[in-house]
Amino acid sequence: MDILGISGSLRRASFNTVLLHAAQELLPAGTTLTIHDLHGLPLFDQDVEEQGDPAPVAALKDAVAQADALLLACPEYNGGITGVLKNAIDWISRPGIARPSAPLAGKRACIVGASPGVTGTVRAQDQLRLVLRRAGAVVEPQGEVLVFQAHTKIVDGRLADERTRELLARHLHNFLGTLP
Repeated sequence: MDILGISGSLRRASFNTVLLHAAQELLPAGTTLTIHDLHGLPLFDQDVEEQGDPAPVAALKDAVAQADALLLACPEYNGGITGVLKNAIDWISRPGIARPSAPLAGKRACIVGASPGVTGTVRAQDQLRLVLRRAGAVVEPQGEVLVFQAHTKIVDGRLADERTRELLARHLHNFLGTLP
């Protein structure tokens, strides 16, 4: 099973990217998680799209198409989904010139999120679920991983809080159980 991880944060010390690295450690044998970086992804522009996907877009679409499922680590900015993550979804929700179907269509997706706030990323995750479903993805499982006060649970770039690690592992196990 090959999972593609995407962090909705570009920050080098991103709590959400740390969640993806923790997921790599917690996945069962035989499951891989490759993290795809969104740096360099241009803003969606249909005029650009009509000329053919830029290289970073083509690479993202290929990675999504080849993955069995997606794990999206969703920060919350101003009570919502980040622009960088929404932009990535806008690109992968469209087929493009060289691709007959959108790579996101029918793709299974799992959402997690971390924030220094006390509510985690609940509002952003709700918005992301709506956007993904509208774009044709299948979002599972129904539970949530809302890592609140992430700065107290992440130490030296590693998810150190054992309860949160157990929650993440259980969430990933439930997600993998939904996959064909």
